[in-house]
Amino acid sequence: MPTEPLEDSSSDILCKAMRGLELSPAEVAKKAQLPLEHVNALLSGEGDELSLQLVATVLHLHPKRLLSIRRNEYHPRISCPPKEWRRFQTDFVGTLVNSYLIWDTTAHSAAAFDTGSDASGLLNCLTKYQLQLKFLFLTHSHGDHVFDLDRIVEKTGAAAWIAEELPGTQLLQPGQTFLMGGFVIEARRTCGHSPSGITYVVHNQKYSAAFVGDALLAGSIGMPSFSYQKALQTCVLSIFSLPEHTLLCPGHGPLTSVGEEKASNPFFPLEVPEY
Repeated sequence: MPTEPLEDSSSDILCKAMRGLELSPAEVAKKAQLPLEHVNALLSGEGDELSLQLVATVLHLHPKRLLSIRRNEYHPRISCPPKEWRRFQTDFVGTLVNSYLIWDTTAHSAAAFDTGSDASGLLNCLTKYQLQLKFLFLTHSHGDHVFDLDRIVEKTGAAAWIAEELPGTQLLQPGQTFLMGGFVIEARRTCGHSPSGITYVVHNQKYSAAFVGDALLAGSIGMPSFSYQKALQTCVLSIFSLPEHTLLCPGHGPLTSVGEEKASNPFFPLEVPEY
């Protein structure tokens, strides 16, 4: 089975860090003591490895981890997801977005995480396994994650939850917990990509998982559109504090785990610096 590619390349990661730190290519070149053309080459996916590591250091990225992504060496190694679990990938304006469904076989109840651009696969799965969708949990309100909200609610009657004002949903608070069959679902704050981003941590007797939206990607983070510092800090506090075997289910790209990201994600050296 072919390895699923990471969502972000090394150049994507550089762009996100530069945006977060509000540094221009010229400013990065000056700090790294490199010609500007070297930095521009790296941002276009080219350039030499020494320059990449120098720029990574300037941007507070882990140089060796970034180099591993550049060389296509990092691919998360995870255990097989449980049987009562599905990921759906749908196209949203040329980008694949993930949405998820978990269920309790005994209770015939289910919970969904984000909607993707087309909930047909999710609705078909509910019918196939004779499940009642009790909850629709939204990580944030960006269009690719809530596009089919109204359809899911209309078809299933499920309660939709999000940590911001959005028509057709109920407002949750970080720290709030939900019960569904044998599952405990906890909402944790992971803002930065969006002001009110939420990660949903799920536990039962079989496994632990965290549905992180765009807060964290395999080998990267979501674009820090709201706050770069909060994006890094809330990932450390709300996600990296989970057991290392916890399955991480991002909004884009492949599945990963807490242990894999703590060891391999270039955005997270030993300490998150204050900016």
